[in-house]
Amino acid sequence: MNSTTMRRAGLSIAVAAALTGVAACGSSGGDGDTKSGKKGSVALSPVAALRSIDDKTGNADSAKIESKTVMGTKMSMDMTGSMAWSDGITGNVTATLTGGTQAEQMKQIGQSKIDYRYLKNGFYANMGDKFAAEAGGGKHWLEYDYDTLAQMSGAAGDAFKDQMQNTTPNQSVKMLLASGDVKRVGEETVRGTKTTHYAGTVDAADFTGKNSDLDAGQMAELKQQFKAVGLSTQTVDIWVNDDDLLVKKTEKGTTNDGEFSQTAFYSDYGTPVSVEKPPASDTLSFKDLMNQQPKA
Repeated sequence: MNSTTMRRAGLSIAVAAALTGVAACGSSGGDGDTKSGKKGSVALSPVAALRSIDDKTGNADSAKIESKTVMGTKMSMDMTGSMAWSDGITGNVTATLTGGTQAEQMKQIGQSKIDYRYLKNGFYANMGDKFAAEAGGGKHWLEYDYDTLAQMSGAAGDAFKDQMQNTTPNQSVKMLLASGDVKRVGEETVRGTKTTHYAGTVDAADFTGKNSDLDAGQMAELKQQFKAVGLSTQTVDIWVNDDDLLVKKTEKGTTNDGEFSQTAFYSDYGTPVSVEKPPASDTLSFKDLMNQQPKA
């Protein structure tokens, strides 16, 4: 197996990890319509209801999460785990690549299921025994430092770093507040829980830029990167319970590689989350992997 294959696999892992983190923290201001939500016997506008949801979910600190993501022809992935967000995104999750070109790349190194560990300054991916034997110098874990990813990916990397270090699952709520056309769809039952459904449409690049610490030049670069992949607007739907906590969210859009969609379910708010950094003796940095010279 050559090092080019390994670098491609490493990039696939980075994309999958980014999407896994996004399921926890939301996607990469304005008024709503005149339909009202309800909290007890008090009628609330959608915007007022979402502000309460934003506050309650943001302060919940942790939850168990399940998600399914499809990125056109590139990737489909299922994820389960627990994540916390009181001080950046941390957590332990397992992602299973179920289809797409990036799943095929991972099959070349004998991996379809990846264990991730998220810490404040980066994340780690267990690449398996075949990677360790053939490219990792005996090391199983790849380290993805957020500063390094930002340097390698330009404005999109800066925005991703900011999201992973500073945002929470209520980012989807913030997206709806920023959309300008948020509406209350109605009451629905999700996995046996009574919920209220809200929906809206968001300009993906504008929202990501406004909620990241990007200067004008980085914002222009970010918009170009979004344009290059064909992603402009996203539809966002959320379902919240009577405690104003997020139960489900979906995000959908169209890219040059096909339809993008992500559905995430949240439960067991306040669940304990403890993350152990992999031993240095079993860890290779993604930067070092990318600097390896191609071999025939």
